[in-house]
Amino acid sequence: MPNFNFNLETSKTVPGKHLLATRAFKSGELIYRIENYKRVSEPNYQTIQVGPEQHIEELGALAYLNHSCNPGVIVNTTEFTVRACRDIAVGEELNFFYPSTEWKMDRPFICLCGAPQCIRLVAGAFYVSLDVLGRYFINAHVREMAFGWLEATTNELWKVLPEGSARGTNNLLEACEVR
Repeated sequence: MPNFNFNLETSKTVPGKHLLATRAFKSGELIYRIENYKRVSEPNYQTIQVGPEQHIEELGALAYLNHSCNPGVIVNTTEFTVRACRDIAVGEELNFFYPSTEWKMDRPFICLCGAPQCIRLVAGAFYVSLDVLGRYFINAHVREMAFGWLEATTNELWKVLPEGSARGTNNLLEACEVR
């Protein structure tokens, strides 16, 4: 394998493989530029979502970039880059927050990362509160999908509110207040 500043290794503690840094990285530093991929419309466990119905696969070693709720890298699907989001030491596993790219995942799983802010169920951004998503770097397509879902849901809520209860107000929280 060419020198990518990381090694693909079999984990000694959990099933599967992971990527380990072969050198230290500073926060914001470019780790890898994503190239030579194939675009597909359906997700699978080795794709990265780059648009509402667009995913990329054939990512080589990057397919083993695992999830963490305390990630060391971000995958930017606009720039097609992987960057350190905090300082990373030599030998540290490279991982990212899967809901930052995935709206609804092909294979949800229970997270065992052990981070204090662990979200427990990793199924995609659709299943994570906006409050939690706001703590992480989130790609543009995921933000757009979240706001689109929120707008559609809010519009449906306005349709079912009793006549007069919310009419004339611009504040949804005020309209939903228990009286």
